[in-house]
Amino acid sequence: MEPALSDTAAMCAPGGGQTRARHPDSEGILARGSVRIRWESYGRGTPTILLLPTWSIIHSRCWKMQIHELARRHHVLTFDPRGNGGSDRPTDPAAYAEDEFAADALALMDATNTEDVVVVALSLGAQRALILAGEHPARVRGLVLVGPLFNLERPLGPERQAAVEFDTDSGVDEGWGRYNAHSWRRDYPGFVEFFFGEVFSEAHSTKQIEDCVGWGLETDAETLIAAEVPGLEVARTRELCARVRCPVLVVHGDKDAIVPHEIGVHAAALTGGRMVTLEGSGHCPHARDPVRFNILLRQFVSSLRVPAAGGD
Repeated sequence: MEPALSDTAAMCAPGGGQTRARHPDSEGILARGSVRIRWESYGRGTPTILLLPTWSIIHSRCWKMQIHELARRHHVLTFDPRGNGGSDRPTDPAAYAEDEFAADALALMDATNTEDVVVVALSLGAQRALILAGEHPARVRGLVLVGPLFNLERPLGPERQAAVEFDTDSGVDEGWGRYNAHSWRRDYPGFVEFFFGEVFSEAHSTKQIEDCVGWGLETDAETLIAAEVPGLEVARTRELCARVRCPVLVVHGDKDAIVPHEIGVHAAALTGGRMVTLEGSGHCPHARDPVRFNILLRQFVSSLRVPAAGGD
């Protein structure tokens, strides 16, 4: 079945009425089966940059410091993840499988007549980016992974360690003991505040934390519990890494308190990518240090351009 696409300015933008540096040129709803996905499009240049959603605790506004910069030169696509923003909140955990998120991205590309893209992904979004690059190589021109959350038999961060006991009620509602279904039901806002405090380990991150807490509260505990499904297995992750043929850039902060820096180093090695370590940066350098990140991204995208005929 072909995905249904509706383009309407009447859809409520995620993030409420926040002032934006740039508003979308077009926006709408993409329907895949019973799940509706809200998308936005900016700019008209090439190549197209696809900013993938990460964990459903936040939506596409997490890329707000990149969109306006990229749209000056490129076509930019974003969409809200299942479970947050203007997208539906399925109750079936199967709806949150990594392959479903990757299929949402492909459906959006098809619906907007986008042949190929440079994919930019944060944290958990790196898994769906890997599916796109490994299984649909003709559709991905380049891959940028920020603090990639891969299962590579390397030391897990505290988030993943806590998730092992996700369904067992320890009665603890503090620290990483909050990463628990029962704790979320008791005090979901408390978890959101704790989690984003860990995400932004840098000093003076009040604004970024406040933004993310606000976006996190646009979903709820039951939705996030449904979305807490196993990611890609180690064997498939390694297989997909070996199948990546496009240029890869991995950006990882050495003070990342969510995903160990070592995982980013290993992801770069397995994909044959370039590793950039940002000293002093936490889990979201694109939000906390957007100028530095945007320069890296711009340089990477520029390096992908095909020389004109007769050029050097």
